[in-house]
Amino acid sequence: MKRECIIQALEPMAQLQAWSHHKPVEGLSNAAVLIPLIERDEWQVLLTKRTAHLNNHAGQVSFPGGRAESTDASPLDTALRETEEEVGIQQHFIKAVGLIEPYLTVTNFKVVPIVGVVNPGFTLNVDEFEVADVFEVPLSVLADQARYQRRKILWQGKNRAYWELTYDGFQIWGATAAMLYAFAGRLAAIQKTEQGFSNF
Repeated sequence: MKRECIIQALEPMAQLQAWSHHKPVEGLSNAAVLIPLIERDEWQVLLTKRTAHLNNHAGQVSFPGGRAESTDASPLDTALRETEEEVGIQQHFIKAVGLIEPYLTVTNFKVVPIVGVVNPGFTLNVDEFEVADVFEVPLSVLADQARYQRRKILWQGKNRAYWELTYDGFQIWGATAAMLYAFAGRLAAIQKTEQGFSNF
């Protein structure tokens, strides 16, 4: 898939708003993640597996990212800072190209997902306290919505539905899978539009 098509599927970076650092009325905490698209022969998405002892989302597959700090002016600052802290990819390797819709987690975070194109010349420097593993998945796999399965889990006395897919032994589910599914839907819509134009 061409870079231009990916960017067309996203909300523009100009829509990104600065953090207010005032907790919203609904009690959600601000957070941001980077969806890192690595420019290899085929687009790859970098994901991490969190360590088992963390308070939030322990042991789960996730994007680099996390809670906003008071020094972060915007979600982009949060996503870039957390990416460098967690996996060592420095900011000059990353070009933010767009957004997908915010995601509200069951742990009361409002997460802003930012898609960034990553130059493959980086060297990983993993924070072993937070990150147990780092791996890449072809975008073509994650963009195929047919690969996702709908599951249910009992959470705080309520049945909650979530998306899940498995790749190379990694279980991708919850917030990460939900954001990937939304991203895949955007890419599918653009591809359908492009195919429609090519039929004229």
